[in-house]
Amino acid sequence: MAKAPAVGTIAPEFELASTAGPIRLADEIAQGTVLLVFYPGDDTPVCTKQLCDYRDNLEAFALLDVRVIAINAQSLEKHEAFAKKHSFPFPLAADPDRKVCRAYGADGILGMTKRSLFLIGRDGRIAYQHTDLPIFRRSADELREVIAGLDLASA
Repeated sequence: MAKAPAVGTIAPEFELASTAGPIRLADEIAQGTVLLVFYPGDDTPVCTKQLCDYRDNLEAFALLDVRVIAINAQSLEKHEAFAKKHSFPFPLAADPDRKVCRAYGADGILGMTKRSLFLIGRDGRIAYQHTDLPIFRRSADELREVIAGLDLASA
């Protein structure tokens, strides 16, 4: 398994299909800070709770100029059904060949995506990285505190 890129390093570039159309990291960071949310699976209890929490707090992320993109290895079709069921306003990106998961060290054992977060500034550098065990997750409140405490003015 690949190691996660460190804070301060340039985030690995990618382009993936998503529920909002094709997503290219460079295009996303040109519009603001990006929070990549790697999560194990659609319609699983902890992942659903995590993404619904981020959905319900999306306005607070927007006030911090942070755009949310969720990623795992499941198919775009599964993502579309999951996004529709829970009205996710942010894109769910499909990484079926796991290249992006590997590039970010989020490729877990037995084909599961590790629950990992990467905050990427406009400069393309990783400003924050966190990996949890599958049954734990960072809440939107915890993330807002972390993000508010970072100096993203130059990022």
